[in-house]
Amino acid sequence: MSLTAAIRTAQNSLMNTARQTIVTTRNITEASNENYVRRDAVVVSSLNGARVVDVRRNSDQDLLRDSLRALSNSTAQSFISSGADRLQRLVNGTDNSTAPSTLLAAFEDALQLYSSDPSNTLLASSAVYSAKEVADGLNSASLAIQEYRGDIDQDISNSVSALNDLLVSFKQVNDEVIQGTRVGADINDALDERDTILKRISEFVPVSVVQRDGNDYALYTGQGVTLFETVPRSVTFEPLNSYSPGMTGNAIRIDGVPIIGGDGANTDSVGSLAAMVQMRDDIAVQLQSQLDEVARGLVTNFAETDTSGGMAPAMAGLFTYAGGPAIPATGTVSSGIAVTLSVNAAFDPSIGGDPELLRDGGANGAAYVANTTGGAGYADRLIDYAERMNDPLPTDIGAGIAGIYSVSGYAESSLGWLESLRKTATEAADSKTALYERLDGALQSATGVNIDEEMAILINLEQSYEASARIIRAVDEMLDVLMAAVN
Repeated sequence: MSLTAAIRTAQNSLMNTARQTIVTTRNITEASNENYVRRDAVVVSSLNGARVVDVRRNSDQDLLRDSLRALSNSTAQSFISSGADRLQRLVNGTDNSTAPSTLLAAFEDALQLYSSDPSNTLLASSAVYSAKEVADGLNSASLAIQEYRGDIDQDISNSVSALNDLLVSFKQVNDEVIQGTRVGADINDALDERDTILKRISEFVPVSVVQRDGNDYALYTGQGVTLFETVPRSVTFEPLNSYSPGMTGNAIRIDGVPIIGGDGANTDSVGSLAAMVQMRDDIAVQLQSQLDEVARGLVTNFAETDTSGGMAPAMAGLFTYAGGPAIPATGTVSSGIAVTLSVNAAFDPSIGGDPELLRDGGANGAAYVANTTGGAGYADRLIDYAERMNDPLPTDIGAGIAGIYSVSGYAESSLGWLESLRKTATEAADSKTALYERLDGALQSATGVNIDEEMAILINLEQSYEASARIIRAVDEMLDVLMAAVN
């Protein structure tokens, strides 16, 4: 090897070492950035040794795709789990203190006490006040559910705005990647940013990526709807100002196609938007329907019947509602009845009513009086009411609970339904989160930075630099000797 060739080789080595050192130093600097993908300097042989021809990312598209899908699943399941927890607090309170089943049990106790001493006016008032607590509890729980549905609408609206912003940002970065690919520029930072935006989009909707010529990406949802192709597709939603039972929320649309909510406590919703739709239009609606079924059962069980033989229809007694005094239809949900359920004013002593009508009947006129003799010890009607609390009533399977239950039994089943949903949703959330964390950990291991490895590379680069420097010094000394000999 000539001295000229030796010096060129050493110079190339120094330049390669400098570029490799820059890459390695950047890797170390970004080690704590989970969205940074490790770079490698690509070195190839040349006439004068070797040279760095490219800086490449250690990306793993298969792991990234699996991680994005797991993130969408985890985000959706976490929303269902947290939503079920919130519904539990809204409807049943701390330690189920405000649960309909708890309030009904207290009312049944008050009714039993009154039936054991029907002449006691204080017990009559206590039973009516306990009935008012049941009605108030169902009112409050129903209003809280509808308010929660409105809160979900606001969450959806904020999420849709964020998703549209992300799609705009994605276009900007994607255009940068395409342009950089065309001119051969370093696009690694843009690729990192594009993958980061993909992760954030996946929290809202599942993303399927199709790579096209020039590093261009097209994005589609799990339903096959175009999310981005050259330009972002519009994501639209109009929130409602308020909700009432039976009201259906507006659809979230991507490029005009509605997002469909998932099903089940271990939801098949993917992405937070689908989970929000499911919680708003399915789970919360079913729980409201269950409250309505309890309210309908109370109106039916405590209805007054014609005792005169005149065949007049049954009329609302102790419990009434906005549609009273007519009795709601049997076996079908009377939407919103729990919101307007109340104790009949004729029974309420706080506003001048007579609580002893619970014993005697007659709130709807003389034809509905049961205690026709006016006896203070008359208890037949009270005993009958207490028994009716445990008599089966046909219920609507559309409320999410199948079978025939008593009012008390249905309230307990509703409590169990929500607890089961919470348990299943929480376990599924833990499982799906763990899967995402494992996949994300695998992705970080494959594409992230290991400080120990980078420091080892720096040591090797330092040794390479020293070796190249020694070659240059040796050539310099040889040239000095040669020039001295010539002179």
